[in-house]
Amino acid sequence: MRIRCELILDFKDEKQAKDVYQAVNLDDKGFIESHVEGNKIIAYVESKTIPSLLHTLDDYLACLSIAEKISGGED
Repeated sequence: MRIRCELILDFKDEKQAKDVYQAVNLDDKGFIESHVEGNKIIAYVESKTIPSLLHTLDDYLACLSIAEKISGGED
């Protein structure tokens, strides 16, 4: 079985989306495929098991959260 998840993350503007993307993209290789479209980061995750998918998503979202805070996106 393969499990696939698509995330669409909206940011305040394209600059913030690109800044956050660049901050997390280096660690994504082999785990997450992502790109920027305007003010959005579109990310795809695929796994063989639900626990593995959840672990990858948890790590990715934690990194995104930190990058967003640094970029000034969270008040």
